[in-house]
Amino acid sequence: MRKWIFFFFLLLSAGWMAQGANDITFKASAPSAVAMGEQFRLTYTVNAEAKDLRVQSMPDFEVLMGPSQSVSHSSSWVNGKSTSETTVSFTYILMPKKEGTFQIAPATVKVNGANYTSNGLTIKVLPEDKTAKSNASSAGEGNASSIGKDDFFIRMIVSDRDVYEQEGLLVTFKLYAARPCNLSGAKFPDFAGFLAQEVELPEQKQWEKDSYNGRNYFTVTLKQTVLYPQRSGDIKIEAGEVDAVIPVATQRKVRSIFDDFFDAYQEVNKKLTTAPVTIHVKALPSGKPASFSGAVGTFSMSSSINTNSLKANEAVTVKVTISGNGNLKLVKNPEVKFPSDFDIYDPKVDINSKTTTSGVSGTKTIEYMAIPRYAGDFEIPAVEFSYFDTKTNSYKTIKSEPYKLHVEKGEGGEGEAPVIANFSNNKESVKFLGQDIRYLKTKGFRFDPRGEELFVGSLAYALWYLIPLVLFIVFSILYRKQIKENADVARVRNKKANKIAVKRLKNAGKLMKENKKEEFYEEVLRALWGYLSDKLNIPPADLTKDNIEAELTKYGVDEALMKEFMDILNTCEFARYAPSQASDAMDKLYSLTVDAIGKMENTIKK
Repeated sequence: MRKWIFFFFLLLSAGWMAQGANDITFKASAPSAVAMGEQFRLTYTVNAEAKDLRVQSMPDFEVLMGPSQSVSHSSSWVNGKSTSETTVSFTYILMPKKEGTFQIAPATVKVNGANYTSNGLTIKVLPEDKTAKSNASSAGEGNASSIGKDDFFIRMIVSDRDVYEQEGLLVTFKLYAARPCNLSGAKFPDFAGFLAQEVELPEQKQWEKDSYNGRNYFTVTLKQTVLYPQRSGDIKIEAGEVDAVIPVATQRKVRSIFDDFFDAYQEVNKKLTTAPVTIHVKALPSGKPASFSGAVGTFSMSSSINTNSLKANEAVTVKVTISGNGNLKLVKNPEVKFPSDFDIYDPKVDINSKTTTSGVSGTKTIEYMAIPRYAGDFEIPAVEFSYFDTKTNSYKTIKSEPYKLHVEKGEGGEGEAPVIANFSNNKESVKFLGQDIRYLKTKGFRFDPRGEELFVGSLAYALWYLIPLVLFIVFSILYRKQIKENADVARVRNKKANKIAVKRLKNAGKLMKENKKEEFYEEVLRALWGYLSDKLNIPPADLTKDNIEAELTKYGVDEALMKEFMDILNTCEFARYAPSQASDAMDKLYSLTVDAIGKMENTIKK
């Protein structure tokens, strides 16, 4: 019995040790950037009793001190359960030997006989900041005039100012400060003419050091957005601005013994503004493949089929997956050509994407489902997907393999031929598709005796020819009139503007019910831009708020209705990068959009 108890506690202790091993973390930390001549700490932290720390050589840094070891213990009592934790830290004091970007290799440590490896670090060494010393000696008046123009400013950093249509570019708003400060407000541009995708930033923004124009600053990234231009031409990104609250040291008239320990500061409000930036957007080159549908970036495609053999009336699914980096959310579904006798259903689309500083990357999976109705051997042609490669500035086409499909007869002999029937006793109601023979009528007919009035030469016989002739003439006249009207492209676009806008708004209403906020605002924006482009006969590439207002003025549209349209456009464009929008705001915007288009339709009659 003692042996069994000992064995039980041995297993329990091993489980505790394994569980504790899974919870052990070993982490290295240091500043991401330091200046020449500046000392900094490199700290390795492990949440358990540890020993035998092994650190690889650091030839780019001078080790002034270390490693110094410190141990801390903490315990807590929560819901009747006691927990304790031990933290061991190993600290080095380092100083850089030269400027540049250097790597610190991972270190190892031993805990309970097992080795653990830390993360590696990248440290940027900046040149020594000489201008900061001279500026610090001249500060101290305690007002805005004591803040130099190069002490605090904000930059709009654009990754590329010459891009193709639908090619992504990164816009970064970065604050440069001679010393850390606070922000009381910010206003960023609405990126009109672009599809904007926000890069998620940490909620707690950390100050980092960076060098600009030969001077070192404290910097923080305020906003990063990936933009996809929706038209060619020059598109202007308006200026952004932030309200900074800057602490400025003040001079004391009466000094005390505490002045050696405490400094007096006064907060000064200063508005910092970026310069606007113009992006030159080039139209995509000619020679687009037939399967090109607007994809721009770097992509790959794969496809699969769930089965190559099935029975009639069973479903077959072709899955196409598009992966890569680019305007993934705007990529249209490639076409899968099923045999004409298959029942085809709407594809199921699933997008899994992430926005980073490199752009929008991820996968788009499309599942196409069809049902064969009768037996036979069929072929599903290869799926084609074309895109414009931004690395080579050329079009590329990807093809899958064609699929052979064998369909057997369904249960009970179903699938011999596609049959449509109403299950009545009337044999003529049974129609065979794929064959040209119907049931022959074997009874129920009669012969007219000779000598009675024949159908040939009667009034009914004459009308049988006359009525189709009259109808042919009428339809020919109407058809010619329709061709003439269709030749006027501007008139056709004008007539269909409201119909297309209503269709897009219906789709926006579905997105609103599904609480897909980003897709809802994008669809409303497309409906408004498309309606105005068709109604005013302005090409999408030349569509701006200024020429819309000028054109609406020509048609006599009152300023209130124009302002209503502009407010809706601004609201939609702002909502694309706003952190959140209430559902009632979407309801209100949807109603305002429907009402505004209705008023515009009654005002503009062309």
